[in-house]
Parts: sequence; C-alpha cells; structure tokens
Amino acid sequence: MLLSLILQITEGAASTTAALPTAASEASKQDSLSLLDLIIKGGYIMIPIGVLSIISIYVLIEKFVAIRKAGRLSRDFMSNIKENIKKGNLEGASAVCKNNPSSVAAVIDKGIARIGKPIKEIESAMEGIGKLEVAKMEKNMSVLGIIAGIAPMFGFIGTISGVIKIFYNISLADNISIGLISGGLYEKMITSAAGLVVGVFSFVSYHYLNIMIDRTIYKIEASSIEFIDVLQDPKA
Repeated sequence: MLLSLILQITEGAASTTAALPTAASEASKQDSLSLLDLIIKGGYIMIPIGVLSIISIYVLIEKFVAIRKAGRLSRDFMSNIKENIKKGNLEGASAVCKNNPSSVAAVIDKGIARIGKPIKEIESAMEGIGKLEVAKMEKNMSVLGIIAGIAPMFGFIGTISGVIKIFYNISLADNISIGLISGGLYEKMITSAAGLVVGVFSFVSYHYLNIMIDRTIYKIEASSIEFIDVLQDPKA
C-alpha cells in the first residue's frame, strides 16, 4: 500500500516536471515579439520614420545607378579619341563619345565640337558642360542630408511622446507599476532606435555617394587635360 502511494507521488512529480519546459516554451513563444509587433508598438510616429526610410533607400539606389553610369568608361576610350583626332576624323571621335554614355564622354564630345576654335574657348565649353554633368549627379543628394538630420528628430519626438504616455498612465492609476509604464517605454525606445537607424543609413549613403561623385569628377578632369594636350600637340 505504502509502496503504491510512493510510486503515484513519484509519477505525478515526473509528469509535472516534464510539463514545466513545455509551459515555459509556450510562454516564451507568446512573449516573443516580431519586427511588425515592434513597429506597431512604436506608435504613429513610426509612420513618418518609415516614409523617410523608403525615400532614403529609393534615393540611394537611384543615385548609385546614375553616378555609376556617369563614371563608367571603357579602357580604350581616350586612346580611340586620340587616334581619331590625329587622323583628323572628328566624326569618328564624336561617335566614340556617343557610344560611351557617360559624363566624361559628354565633356570630351563638347570639346570635339569646338575643335578649330581657341584653346581657351574649348576649355571654357568643356568646363561648362562638366559643371552641368556634376549638377546632374548631385541632384536630390540633399534629400539624404535632410533625412539624416530629421529622422533622429522624429525619434526624439517619439521619445517625448512615450514619456508623456507613461506619466499620463501613472496619473490615471495613481500608482507605479511595470504594466503602466511598459507601453510608453516601448514607444520611447522603438522610435528612438528607428530614427537613429534611418538617420545613420542616410548619413552613410550621402557620404558614400559623394565619394563616387568625387571619383567621377577626377575622371572628367583627367580626361579633359589629356584631351587638351592632344589638341596642343597632336603628335604626342
């Protein structure tokens, strides 16, 4: 009799112990939060932050493609230009430029169209078209700079909103508990983190694209100098 009672107690304890991990795992599944849950808990301020993130990604992709295209140049581009100019084949040299749709080719093509005029005039014409090409590359770049500045500000607004929410809940309940302040803390921390992430992304994108533009400007200047040298000394 005593032995059977001991066995029943042992079996009950074992079944209870086995059930504890299952209950704990189910509780952890219920307590876990997805990315969407976090965004929703961030409140309405996450809407403008989300819009800013979409705009920054779009501008980055659009400018990256445009700047890369502007700086793309075949290795034998200038050698073909030199060869055609030495032969007096200006149409062939212009055709080489048109077959290379880039900012460098546009500047050189403008110089080819001015061949026969004073060097100063050719340089002036090439400098003018070069400034236009740089302006095209820099178009909408300021958008990333603005987003890098205002996205963290929206996060700060969310922080202030979360703090106000915490104190409002405390004033209604007239006591302090984790349940009362958790909603405001979620909003405070999530919006701050989201604003900083979008701001840092835009900041890095802005400077990365500027580096790409600087490299393209260097190619334009180097090719322009090489082109002017060919005009001044065709036998070189």
